[in-house]
Formats: sequence, structure tokens, C-alpha cells
Amino acid sequence: MNSRMKILNATKLAGSITLLTGIMIFIYGVVSGLNSVIGIGIGAIVGAVMFFLMGMFFIATEEMVENTDKGMEIAPNKYRNGLYLVKR
Repeated sequence: MNSRMKILNATKLAGSITLLTGIMIFIYGVVSGLNSVIGIGIGAIVGAVMFFLMGMFFIATEEMVENTDKGMEIAPNKYRNGLYLVKR
């Protein structure tokens, strides 16, 4: 199993556990009428979604890094006060 699948499975597992916990907290807050518990439940649900999206971002970033061409030499240009130009 490659590293992308490991990251995807870990993200799905942690995100789903957090999402289910957030849904249960939210439902408990609605049933009991506690507004602060409702807010905590909504925060947990949003956190689970953000956690999953960050995992997808890491997977996409790793894929892009593996598929890009590497080896372009960057050399300093003495005429531009410290700015760098790509040597082709």
C-alpha cells in the first residue's frame, strides 16, 4: 500500500469518528436544549470536514510533487540586487 492510500485511510477513519462524535453531541444538545452543547457539536462537525479536506490536500500535494519535473537550476543574478532568475 503506497503512502497516499495510508494517508487517505487515516484521514477517512479520523474524520468519520470525529464526524459521528460531532453529530451525537449536536443531537444531544438539540434534545436537551443546551445551546452551548449545540455549538460544540457544530464545531466538531466542521472540524471533521476540515480534517478530511486537509487530508485530501496533502494527498494532492504529494501527487503533484511526485509528478513535477525536477532539476531546474536556479542561479543568482548579480544585476538585480538579490533576486533570482531561472537559468535555462
